[in-house]
Amino acid sequence: QVQVVESGGGLAQPGGSLRLSCAASGDIDYIYFMGWYRQTAGYQRELIASITTDGNADYANSVKGRFIISTISRDNGKNMMHLQMNDLKPEDTAVYYCNANRPFGREYWGQGTQVTVSS
Repeated sequence: QVQVVESGGGLAQPGGSLRLSCAASGDIDYIYFMGWYRQTAGYQRELIASITTDGNADYANSVKGRFIISTISRDNGKNMMHLQMNDLKPEDTAVYYCNANRPFGREYWGQGTQVTVSS
């Protein structure tokens, strides 16, 4: 099993920045992909940024050029990954979820962290 915990959400003003962190612990040796999803009420959860253990990053068009996903690092037995969110817009307001994938379709989710962008 893998446990995933997000942190770092909160309130930011338009044009501001926030940094989200994701920690994956447990049986993490075969994790090959970690990503950030976000979801607003009434909409499907969408993948906005992802990183593989090979360091390949990908972004949704809505955040490209503003958000930066870190590589996956090992810290005290946990896989750590971060999302630097810059030039935040009100439409970035959502619950942000971290996702970790292992082979054979095994994926794990955090509980989510709220990001609110408002003046």
